[in-house]
Amino acid sequence: MTRRDRMLAQMGITQWTLRQPQRLKGELSVQIPASARLLIITDEQTDLTCDLFSDIFRCLNITADDVYCIAPENIQSIPAQTSCLCWLPGVDADLPDTLPLLHTPSLANLYQDVQAKRGLWTQIYQHDQNITAAS
Repeated sequence: MTRRDRMLAQMGITQWTLRQPQRLKGELSVQIPASARLLIITDEQTDLTCDLFSDIFRCLNITADDVYCIAPENIQSIPAQTSCLCWLPGVDADLPDTLPLLHTPSLANLYQDVQAKRGLWTQIYQHDQNITAAS
């Protein structure tokens, strides 16, 4: 504890810690690359080189370079002009209706659950027009 911290504590002044200091620096939106074709919104660690992701990317006709991952707390910062496919593994969020969305259980559950994988493939098939239009 610094001298300044002790003095403020003695005066009964509460110090606040910023949860998102980047917002004060003007970083109000997430910078999604123009080349991004799939936006994965998750707070889980993602290994884009695993077999499951390779199969999904092959089906979508994209590579790992076309994928961008963000944390759920950055959803409000997604630029309005974003039009890529969004995948929400284990995340419940409100995104604009104009964005094509894929909803699945968390990645950890998706690896083990055959029904969840089947549901993901069904959603990919349903969004095929949106995916090929973005190509």
